[in-house]
Amino acid sequence: MSKVLNQMPNLSRRHVLGSAGLLGLFAAMPGYAQAMATGDFALIRSQVEDYVSSKKVAGMLVSLGFGAQDAALIGAGNLALDIPTPVGADSLWRVYSMTKPIMGMAAMILIEQGKLGLDQPIAEFIPEFAQMKVLTDPANSLDSVAAKTMITPRQLMTHTAGLGYNIVTKGPLLEEYNKLGINPAAVSKTPIPGFPMPAPTPSIDEFARRVASLPLIAEPGSIWSYSIGLDLLGYVIQVASGMELGSFVQQNLFGPLGMTSSFWTVPQSEVSRLSTNYAPFAGALIPIDPAQDSIFTTQPAFPFGGAGLVTSARDYDRFLAMLVGKGQLNGTRVMSERTALMGMSNLLPDTAVTKGTWVEDQGFGAGGRVGLGNAKGPAGTYGWGGAAGTVAFVDHIRGIRASGYTQYMPAESYPFQREFPKMIYDQLQAMG
Repeated sequence: MSKVLNQMPNLSRRHVLGSAGLLGLFAAMPGYAQAMATGDFALIRSQVEDYVSSKKVAGMLVSLGFGAQDAALIGAGNLALDIPTPVGADSLWRVYSMTKPIMGMAAMILIEQGKLGLDQPIAEFIPEFAQMKVLTDPANSLDSVAAKTMITPRQLMTHTAGLGYNIVTKGPLLEEYNKLGINPAAVSKTPIPGFPMPAPTPSIDEFARRVASLPLIAEPGSIWSYSIGLDLLGYVIQVASGMELGSFVQQNLFGPLGMTSSFWTVPQSEVSRLSTNYAPFAGALIPIDPAQDSIFTTQPAFPFGGAGLVTSARDYDRFLAMLVGKGQLNGTRVMSERTALMGMSNLLPDTAVTKGTWVEDQGFGAGGRVGLGNAKGPAGTYGWGGAAGTVAFVDHIRGIRASGYTQYMPAESYPFQREFPKMIYDQLQAMG
């Protein structure tokens, strides 16, 4: 096993978390709602079953819904190669960066409550961020100059704050991130060959202080650069709300939406529903986080707002349905329509450059990619994906919500995420 793991491809999180192509090209389709109720989803089913029958994955599930209707579930395979439990609505999946839209919308709730401003300096909540510095030569040194602008919640949720990410950052700043435990994510209890072991992640307040002690990779608001912004935003939410972050999310999102299977730590009583995460290698699936001994059964340093959630298709669909409902689900409103639409709109600062990034010619909202009505995605679309192959989006104009679940890293090992919008589009066209 160790020999095989040592030959595993580098789990490049740039590719793992890029979630390229989340926002497919949808057109309004007459009779779609009725087709949803009677369709057999043959095109989706054939692709899902092909992934499983060819042993690319142990299991796969697609959830597709329209308006307030219950979602249709198309699945195949089991929770793990060695767990003969079929995947279903309540199976548990590591959704990694699909946590980011949830954290972004939690911040939007605080903005609606008047406890947080979209363009308010976060230094008003975390004083250590009052005098940030910016690297002058990020690839080679930690030399820096004083930042001209202050970091805001808008920049944190749109990855334009100038922060790094140890999954994409290079050079001396990456070394400092690893040395200080600025690694708000979990993959496995077992070290993965080719990846340095960062220092332990500290508590959320100490995490924020350590981030503030380091220079930024760019002037706040100047470029789009994937980052720990949503993790830091979690501490801003905690300070601004006066509540522990997990409690705030539970009280304002999970509880009202009936999301009873969303966990920062999977309880032992629920492990029987948890999938195993794999690394495809040489035609085989190598378990890197077995369900029965998953790192997600141990409590993290804090609720990682950028990559910390384990959830079910049923739960995440309720979050998506709330977005399609523009802030409400089945009569329960968690935010105003105006707030929901704002969170799903393009919140990128006017000064932010996206050319050459994962979101070139696209927008970015509260933790998720936004379609701008061009070839990269239609207006009304918002979503993101996760490191272990999961993917989700909504089209709040046409009332569509879709999400896909499987467990493998790196996500670019297969084209599932990249082709997910086309799979959905082709199916809807066939049904329309």
